[in-house]
Amino acid sequence: MPKKRENRGRRKGDKGHVGYVTCDNCGARVPEDKAICVTRMYSPVDAALASELEKKGAIIPKYPVRKCYCINCAIHFGIVKIRAEEERKTKPTTYF
Repeated sequence: MPKKRENRGRRKGDKGHVGYVTCDNCGARVPEDKAICVTRMYSPVDAALASELEKKGAIIPKYPVRKCYCINCAIHFGIVKIRAEEERKTKPTTYF
């Protein structure tokens, strides 16, 4: 049977067994190497209010939040794009 992707959609390499993570959107259990994990900065203060406070000299903390998604949710949110066969052979630039 032909393979669609050389790595079978995983970054495992020759590791053997890897653990699981839970998708933060749908709750599916996904292998760690197959999940798409994104780290974004989160501020507990509203953006409009934060800009006003920063003008006055206040320091607004920002926290890194790491979210892991299954492939279906990552495609749905636009984190990963569906690429043609020739584009799949080249490495994507970033995951945002």
